[in-house]
Amino acid sequence: MNMPFSPTMTAVRILEHHDQNELTRIDKFVDDHAEGTAFHKSAWILAVAKACGHEWRYMLAENTEGDLQAILPFHLIHSVLFGRAIVSSGFAVGGGILSLGDHATQMLGDAVWEFTEIHSFPTVELRGGPIPGGEWQNKEGVYAGFATDLADDDENQLLAIPRKQRAEVRKGLKNDLAVRIGTNEQDRRDHYSVYAESVRNLGTPVFPKALFDEILDAFGPDADILTILSEDKPVASVLSLYHNGTVMPYWGGGSFDARRLRANDVMYYRLMNHARERGCQRFDFGRSKVGTGAYAFKKNWGFEPAPLSYAVRTADGEEARDVNPMSAKYRLQVALWQKLPLSVANRLGPVISKGLG
Repeated sequence: MNMPFSPTMTAVRILEHHDQNELTRIDKFVDDHAEGTAFHKSAWILAVAKACGHEWRYMLAENTEGDLQAILPFHLIHSVLFGRAIVSSGFAVGGGILSLGDHATQMLGDAVWEFTEIHSFPTVELRGGPIPGGEWQNKEGVYAGFATDLADDDENQLLAIPRKQRAEVRKGLKNDLAVRIGTNEQDRRDHYSVYAESVRNLGTPVFPKALFDEILDAFGPDADILTILSEDKPVASVLSLYHNGTVMPYWGGGSFDARRLRANDVMYYRLMNHARERGCQRFDFGRSKVGTGAYAFKKNWGFEPAPLSYAVRTADGEEARDVNPMSAKYRLQVALWQKLPLSVANRLGPVISKGLG
């Protein structure tokens, strides 16, 4: 007698309260998944919520045995200037659905859209991961990611850099630049000072210092700051995340003197060597918008761009948020922001940037 086939059932539920056992289980799922990122981890989700005041959720797909089949972390972003949105993950270049199969992916895609409608959000953004079927828009060709393997030692790491960029690194190494790595208060102050100046010069508002502090505290040994100093003055600094053998320099920048000193070039080369000493095998330069200076800079280092796909879904009659500072609609605002005194930009920036998500 043939027994009827009964496929494994999958159910979706939402985690919205701090349950350490659940969060530990989620983090293990992220660590064990080949596509898991730091932006799926509870450390990121909770730190962003605490620093910027945005609510968080984890949407979970589980089989009948209670085993995780997919997760979707997201933040509920509210902004007078930039609108309201469900974002996975807030302030991240990654996130999105992390899944073991198409069925679980579709279930989470349907469930998060239902959540979006119930709570009257006009749009939901999934930054990476598989894209559910249906009325999701696949935004391709806008951003590219850059990642490559690290070399075996310092000299081979230098030789792995293309000739023209390697020459810039060598020029920087001839300058009297010191390297400091840590997460203490001095490291944090110096990093924020350099980063704030850097983004002001680009015409964008700086994030709240609390965001950097909360990320560093939440990630513990899986995050640090590398700062380049000239005559004891910080000229370039980067806050990096470490996940499953990969380092990602995430928030970095340089002062006015950094270009002359080639401090940014030295900074990334030193970070590559530091990451290898920590046991990393990969260097993830993060995403850049196609056609920008950052995109060209990363290509100059020998990184091959990999197209990134983001999924967006909007309510009928609504348009997706545009929070890209390179957008033509922000051209005037960017130009004006670049002219602000740094002290003014640093006061106003954190208030505005909380709504970017």
